[in-house]
Amino acid sequence: MTTALGIAEVAESTGLTRDTLRWYEREGLIPRVNRGSDGRRRYDDVSLRMIQLVVRLRRTGMPVAEIRRFLALYNEGAASHGRRMALLLEHRERVLAQRAQLDEDLGAIDDKIEHYRGLIDRGLDCTETPITDPILIERQGDFL
Repeated sequence: MTTALGIAEVAESTGLTRDTLRWYEREGLIPRVNRGSDGRRRYDDVSLRMIQLVVRLRRTGMPVAEIRRFLALYNEGAASHGRRMALLLEHRERVLAQRAQLDEDLGAIDDKIEHYRGLIDRGLDCTETPITDPILIERQGDFL
C-alpha cells in the first residue's frame, strides 16, 4: 500500500516537528521527498520507513555523521549491505554498552530507594531526625 502523507501527518506520527523533518531532508538524512501538484511534500512508504529508522538511530545516540554515512551506503545499493551491517553492528555494541551502564546506574538508584525505605520503615526520617544508629552512620557514606 502506498501512502502519500503531508508533513503535518508525518510530524504527528513520528513525534518530530515539521522543522526537523525539513532539516532531515536538507541534510540528506532522508531521501528527497516528492511534492504534489500543489508543491507540498508528500511522504511515501519508503520515506516514512527511512524517517522511522533515522528517529531510532538518533534516539539510540548515533551521530548525524554516521547516519549520513549509512544513508550514503544505502544509496549505493546491494553492494554496500556488508558495510551497512558493519556500521549497524558497531552502533549496536555502543547501545549495548550504554544499556549496561544504565542498568548499573538504575541498580544504584534502586539501592538508594531501598536504603531510604528502610530508614522510613525504621521510623527514621533523615531530613528531620539525625542518624544515631552506628550501623547507619557507618553506611551513610555509601548512600548519602
